[in-house]
Amino acid sequence: MQHINKGIYSFSTCWNIRKHDVGEDMIREISDLGFRRVELNYNVTKEMLTTIEPMIERGEIGISSVHNTFPHDPDPDYGTDSILLGFEDEVKRKRAIELLVESAEYAQRYGGEAVVVHPGEVPFPEDISKDLGKIYNEEGPDSPKYRSKWAELMERREALSSGYVEKIIASLDEVCNWAAAKGLDVRFGIETRSRPQQIPTLAEAKTIITALKGAPVGIWYDTGHAIMMDRMGLYDSVGEMQGLMDDIVGVHIHETLGLSDHWCPYVHSKDMNFYDAYLPMIRRAQVKVYELKSACKAEEIHESHDLLMKKLGVTE
Repeated sequence: MQHINKGIYSFSTCWNIRKHDVGEDMIREISDLGFRRVELNYNVTKEMLTTIEPMIERGEIGISSVHNTFPHDPDPDYGTDSILLGFEDEVKRKRAIELLVESAEYAQRYGGEAVVVHPGEVPFPEDISKDLGKIYNEEGPDSPKYRSKWAELMERREALSSGYVEKIIASLDEVCNWAAAKGLDVRFGIETRSRPQQIPTLAEAKTIITALKGAPVGIWYDTGHAIMMDRMGLYDSVGEMQGLMDDIVGVHIHETLGLSDHWCPYVHSKDMNFYDAYLPMIRRAQVKVYELKSACKAEEIHESHDLLMKKLGVTE
């Protein structure tokens, strides 16, 4: 069933990529929701693109953005939870730079405006975010056990993050110079992440963007991830957001229940006010993308979008 046109709002393929092998079928299912624009996420393969590209050429779907590393790279070194642009190993860092420029080339070819970038992280010997999440859910963020584990995270993060941030700045500088030399006109949005060891915090994002002033680099404000990091204690997702309003490239629209993300705003939380705090960022963003999980049903997506439009004062 064709549904009401969602206009400038885009929709990420992360919603239905796991149920499709054929790219065209995946895009058609999204377009049937009323979305005219799509964000191609990092799991989209070259094979899927063989049936998506003709749809783009025929004007059946618009591409708002692509999510680095694009198309899909099976090597975990260049996956979404990696050191990526912060690698100390120069061979790996150069490869990460090449792949990001390639993502930008795809975005430009498809008429996209931006590339979503996970810049890197402070590596830990174990998955500390998983441990923290478990304690958060079982004992709460105010428990002594949580505070002790959090202090352990922050001690290592604070000791090492500035070195990784410097590497990321150098890498993004190379990426932007290379993209400019190729005549690419896309922006790079560094995304707020879902694990506390990952870069950037909002303060780190500001540092990176300020260091690259004049380059096409800004913040990709993932609202659900920012809510999670706020709950875990990494930063103030609303207070610090204000200082990045002029640096916004795009937003990922989704809500978080506890520490579970990618739910439909307002609909799944049943809270009609909480998410309002993030509306100014959504309003300001050049690229507005729903990034929802497969558990979100079509009718919930429509209901959430209708609520969001009313909140933003947009009349259909």
